[in-house]
Amino acid sequence: MPKFPRPTLLPRRRPRHAVASAGWWTVLLPLALMLSSDYKLRAREVDQAVGGSADLTVMFEIGVYGFAALYLYYRFGLRPPTRPTTGLLLVAWAFAVYWAMSALWSPFMALGVVRGVQLLISMSLAYTIATRAEPRDMHRLAHAFIAIVLVSVGIGVAHPFPRTAHTEDRFNWLYVHAVTAGVYLAVAILLTISYLIRRERPEHRLWHPVVYLGALVVLCGALVATGTRGAAAGCAVGLVVLLATSRGPKGRVDVAVLGVAVATVAVLAFSDKILAFVARGESAEKLASLNSRTELWALAMEAYKEQPLFGRGLGASRGLFLEEIGLGGGHNAFVNALVDNGAFGTAVFATLLLTMGFVQLLMTRHRTLRTDAGLLLGILVFFVVNSITTEYLAAPANVSGIWLMIMIAWTEVLRRQGGDPLPVPVPATVTVTAEQAGDGTGSTHGPGDTHGTDSTYGAEGTYGAGAGQDGEAGGDGATRPGEAVPGRRGGP
Repeated sequence: MPKFPRPTLLPRRRPRHAVASAGWWTVLLPLALMLSSDYKLRAREVDQAVGGSADLTVMFEIGVYGFAALYLYYRFGLRPPTRPTTGLLLVAWAFAVYWAMSALWSPFMALGVVRGVQLLISMSLAYTIATRAEPRDMHRLAHAFIAIVLVSVGIGVAHPFPRTAHTEDRFNWLYVHAVTAGVYLAVAILLTISYLIRRERPEHRLWHPVVYLGALVVLCGALVATGTRGAAAGCAVGLVVLLATSRGPKGRVDVAVLGVAVATVAVLAFSDKILAFVARGESAEKLASLNSRTELWALAMEAYKEQPLFGRGLGASRGLFLEEIGLGGGHNAFVNALVDNGAFGTAVFATLLLTMGFVQLLMTRHRTLRTDAGLLLGILVFFVVNSITTEYLAAPANVSGIWLMIMIAWTEVLRRQGGDPLPVPVPATVTVTAEQAGDGTGSTHGPGDTHGTDSTYGAEGTYGAGAGQDGEAGGDGATRPGEAVPGRRGGP
């Protein structure tokens, strides 16, 4: 009887050849920085964080960053780059160095110095990954991130932690704020969809497609349960960009067709639920002020006018508005950048985002890079849209800031991988007619090869039967009438 393979949900895919990899440190270190910054087992008021008081959780976070710095130093050392630095890495270093230096004139210097050092360590890790990692390492990191978010959702369902008055009806896990949880979930959704639709590069998938589908259902449900409107809107826009760029012209047609169909069904069938999600039980006055954000931004502009060029220093926006409005941070990445780092720092920040987006957009023109570049562009657009209501992208030591560094490194890894190979020119062929073969007037086999004979030539241009040794012509070496002869460059 014939034996059929046993069906399995998670088939083991073993590559036939060794896959290049820089090592598991490319996965473990970014995730360690991310989780130590955001995953907390205790809640703390904003004024305690701004005041610079350090508890055991803060010391553990600082220790993780210190371990990452020591690992990079002892593994790779501190030395100048051996290859020319790209424009994207140069702007990224300018961003990190200036923002860390701005902590020196911050009114909350203790907080600013710690965040500045964390930013430099994150940038050092991103640079090391950018110059040493392989594409396989980045896909492992992405899958590990999805798995961690799925486990986090399970923790939030199985053991809900106490919530504040502002997050009573919003899903989260541990003491992670619902807005931060929304960022984790949105990025995981974009990653999952990208791997689910990969047809040109299926080798990037590490799981079965059924696993991606199940993960997508769980992640989407959890994102809606967080009630995070900025993350949901950013995820929707980022998904459109991902689908439109990662599959080329066909993807853009699919987005146009499916977008119209999904939007029509959503408006007709779920309009009341969509409006309820957007309103989130808040009054019209509160919605008009974007949950008091417009008042905060007005105060931020007043603070910006006092130090317009270089800003008030890293971490200043965390404590400037606590007394007047009761909120910490600018609740907008660009407003936060203006207050903390001034017009100069904001220009560097905007240049970094534009440079990275431009490089990723150019990479989508290459078939071999299109899927990864489209994914990165979709995540970048998500963060930009989400930054309208959150300041995380412009603040170090959080999921958004670390993913900004990961996107820089991943873009450089794709650049080192290279795009589509150049097309190989097809050699020209010349047909020998019956008249030329009969009168021996000769035929031109290629540029510079005009011979007064009707015989084909071997590798060294010799006559006769030896031609069959290096070419397809053999026997007596004669060319039959009407037969095509491949051209060759150079003389005998």
